Amino acid sequence: MPMDFENSLASQARGLGPRFTAAAITWLLVSVPGLQAQHAKPTEYEVKATYLYNFIRFVEWPAKVAQVQNGSIVICVLGRDPFGPALNAIVKDEVIAGKSVVAQQILTAQDALNCRVLFISSSEDARLKQILTTLGDASVLTVSELPEFTQQGGMVQFISEGNRVRFKVNLASTEHAGLRPSSELLKVAINVKRSARPGE
Repeated sequence: MPMDFENSLASQARGLGPRFTAAAITWLLVSVPGLQAQHAKPTEYEVKATYLYNFIRFVEWPAKVAQVQNGSIVICVLGRDPFGPALNAIVKDEVIAGKSVVAQQILTAQDALNCRVLFISSSEDARLKQILTTLGDASVLTVSELPEFTQQGGMVQFISEGNRVRFKVNLASTEHAGLRPSSELLKVAINVKRSARPGE
């Protein structure tokens, strides 16, 4: 289903002052060069792919991650890939902090230890606990659309509100992994879970 983007977002972003507004940050998060040119209303998974790419720009990783991962910045998909060609198209020729951004499909949670962002597909629902346990405190941003993902220890959960894609953040999980989401990112999350206790 195509996503409905308010026309006002672009006009608000053009008027950015020294402080980002929530609307402008939302606009930046779903903006990637070339995406809007493909068609007027991006599909659900084009929007989600764009979020995965832009999360890299709004999350700070520990310095040791950059040292160990001295090649490309990798966005991984674990399980059935719902993105089709969208994710590869989003990251093609993109560079962040001097490193190329690439997308990769992986087969096991162990393979995710070299990823910067990990999208856990809905096909992995039965294995979610095992996947998160395998990752432990690895500095990998975990993202999924699985129900109650953040309640189970995942970091970012996509939520559909009408025909819009939004997201929740489990701040306790990101901090445990040494990741620091920017305040701008947290402002546009529909929910920020700060408790480390499961179920809260």
